[in-house]
Amino acid sequence: MLKMLSKMAMCKSDGQDSSYFIGWQEYEKNPYDSIQNPSGIIQMGLAENQLSFDLLESWLTRNQDVIQFRENGGSMFRDLALFQDYHGLQAFKNVLVSFMAEIRKKKVKFDPKNLVLTAGSTSANETVIFCLAEPGEALLIPTPYYPGFDRDLKWRTGAEIVPIYCYSSNNFRITESALEEAYEQAQKLNLTVKGVFITNPSNPLGTTMSRNELNILITFAMAKNIHIVSDEIYAGTVFDSPNFISIMEALIDRKLEKSKMWNQVHIVSSLSKDLGLPGFRVGMIYSNNETLVAAATKMSSFGLISSQTQYLLSKILGDRRFIERYVKENKKQLMHRREMLATGLANSGIECLESNAGLFCFVNMRNLLKSNTFEAEMELWKKIISDVGLNVSPGSSCHCSEPGWFRVCFANMSKETLDLAMQRINNFVNSDRDIHRNLHQQPSRFVEAAGSRRRRTIANWVVKLSSGDGRTDR
Repeated sequence: MLKMLSKMAMCKSDGQDSSYFIGWQEYEKNPYDSIQNPSGIIQMGLAENQLSFDLLESWLTRNQDVIQFRENGGSMFRDLALFQDYHGLQAFKNVLVSFMAEIRKKKVKFDPKNLVLTAGSTSANETVIFCLAEPGEALLIPTPYYPGFDRDLKWRTGAEIVPIYCYSSNNFRITESALEEAYEQAQKLNLTVKGVFITNPSNPLGTTMSRNELNILITFAMAKNIHIVSDEIYAGTVFDSPNFISIMEALIDRKLEKSKMWNQVHIVSSLSKDLGLPGFRVGMIYSNNETLVAAATKMSSFGLISSQTQYLLSKILGDRRFIERYVKENKKQLMHRREMLATGLANSGIECLESNAGLFCFVNMRNLLKSNTFEAEMELWKKIISDVGLNVSPGSSCHCSEPGWFRVCFANMSKETLDLAMQRINNFVNSDRDIHRNLHQQPSRFVEAAGSRRRRTIANWVVKLSSGDGRTDR
């Protein structure tokens, strides 16, 4: 029988059978709404920043000419509607590199000719991997990491991921021994290592890498003669000390501008988190490697940012006074909301990893596990979705090395919704304690009740492969 579809179309290795994506499917079947569906599932698996929309909307209200594509009394519509090449609008690239420098405390200067524009950071990350690795070659990635990387970095490129296992004993920091162990594991698997891929600030940890970690990483990459890709999509979300240190700043501090390593470090970024605009699909690659920039620019023709989007954002980013205010106020909002989540969880006896960036906390729920296993983590996760009505991301979906950790997002909802989520988790924890207490006092009746509840939960829970909706939130 003639095969009707390609191997790519029939491939089941797109990474979307992860519990991370399945949680999204469960949420979409029963989404919370304060009026229409108050008992629905609250979305805490979405790393989206909705806290500073009022500032952006206020700017748009004051700048109607920009919205209408008018400049100096004339219309820009025709110019923007006609074809623009894949290099992007120069005015947009100029303000982008200024913005990148601004959120890095101007410790790094960026050249617009080294910038490649892409339709979101998902496209940027995949494009970088296409430029660095052949199918079957490997990238080393510290755990835990964003679940979507199993799709974004591997599915179409054919590259492999080898985990660099990090542990809670040192707050999941990268060590020299962990890097060496991952490299040795790749060799055992007959995989050629092409680079180390990091996310700084980390998703899902919400932490920035220390200068010591970056130096360990740079020394390791120089010794192995491999690349470093630094996904810095959350650079503008750092709301507390220590400050963010870009991989480029670390290279400059070591006076490596004229070294081979200078051309083997590449940054991926976006406006999805820093400005809270994931729907605008603005991603970028920055590299000092001319060959990579040239190849990535050609590849970007498969996923361009519209000229209208570039024009609008060039005006917003070009308003320096507004951007300075936005960055400052946004950080205050993120810090306050993070404190709300951490305090609410602490009231239920649940701790968060200490963090200073991002739109989420990495939450330690090991004390709620029935056993110290990933099977117990999955059972707890299913209860949190079906019984508590919260969609959170289990650590196992992020390849965490220890069971019981969950990524919980806090910036995509109102204060009232976050308060409700904390009430739900508190009720769940207290109910769980009551069940265990009563089990000890009256075993037969409560064993039966608990067993009935579990059977009901399992009966309602249908785990199936993702339908492949392609959703990306990072």
